[in-house]
Amino acid sequence: MSSATALRSQIEAALADRIPSALTPAAKTIREVMPTGIAAIDTVLNGGLPVGALTEMIGAECSGRTALALSFLAQLMKAERVCAWIDVSNALSPESAAASGIDLKRLLWVRCGVQPSSQPASSSQDEFTLPERYLAPPAAKRGLHGGGFGPHPRTETKGLSDGVSDLLRRDVVAPRCAEPQRRIRVERETVKPHTIRPSKRYSPSTRTKPWSRIEQALRVTDLLLQAGGFSAIVLDLGSIAPEHVSRIPLATWFRYGAAAERSRTSVLLLTQYACSKSSAGLVLRLQAGPPLSGESTVLAGLERHVEVSRQRFTEAPAKVVPFRKPPQRASSADWQSKTAWAGIR
Repeated sequence: MSSATALRSQIEAALADRIPSALTPAAKTIREVMPTGIAAIDTVLNGGLPVGALTEMIGAECSGRTALALSFLAQLMKAERVCAWIDVSNALSPESAAASGIDLKRLLWVRCGVQPSSQPASSSQDEFTLPERYLAPPAAKRGLHGGGFGPHPRTETKGLSDGVSDLLRRDVVAPRCAEPQRRIRVERETVKPHTIRPSKRYSPSTRTKPWSRIEQALRVTDLLLQAGGFSAIVLDLGSIAPEHVSRIPLATWFRYGAAAERSRTSVLLLTQYACSKSSAGLVLRLQAGPPLSGESTVLAGLERHVEVSRQRFTEAPAKVVPFRKPPQRASSADWQSKTAWAGIR
């Protein structure tokens, strides 16, 4: 027995009670997968998306991220599973989701950045409104001047001098010729320019700095993962600029991956920029292709291309090295996403 083998045996025997197999690497685990409903992608992924892991789908607008996520949720809901969709930019269309096979009764749709309002529903169609009978009345404030917070007593005498001078100015008698006349100072009226304030929904700060919506989406994801009971959670950050998404700490994605493994939940992250790094068990890059041919006036769908950039949970290769080079498994596939109005042809 060599000295290295003997030393390794001694270390593992000494640490057997505290750290079993301290110098032996852990076996590579193979996760359970769920089909996506797209045969080409299921063939490339050897069955579908992993269960209990973080899957990141990267692509530009109209690259097929939402279509792939909706198809995966539709397969889960066929087995009567419950899923959640965290919509950061309020971009999900319920009609398109229902046309893709989504059971809306089993989908929790979280719209970030939408504040409740007491205005009637007819005044704004884009904002969520609540009737006043559902809103809690404000608590009664106790303080000065009969139940409200009044000003400080020292500030109440600020306009006293002006009020007295106006009162004397009205009741003053016309002065005589021998008496000196008091010079009255007339103040000019100033008109402040009217400035139009942009609404909160379409303000430039809301477009360029969506920090509040991102923070709300991350907190909701934490709560859903801790609560459990969801087979899949989709975090849609596809409409957020990459410079904002890249500032999310890496510890957040690592925490999501660990929580998904404990709760057996498939977490789908839709982004334009790769931000989860090594925390993702599967990374897919999607690209949009040309429209489907054969239709002259009606758009029937688009060609899609998907490429596997990272896949951690795969079968371990055999230790026996063959003489011939084994066939390589494909890491990309092409698929088609058809529109709902095109129908089955």
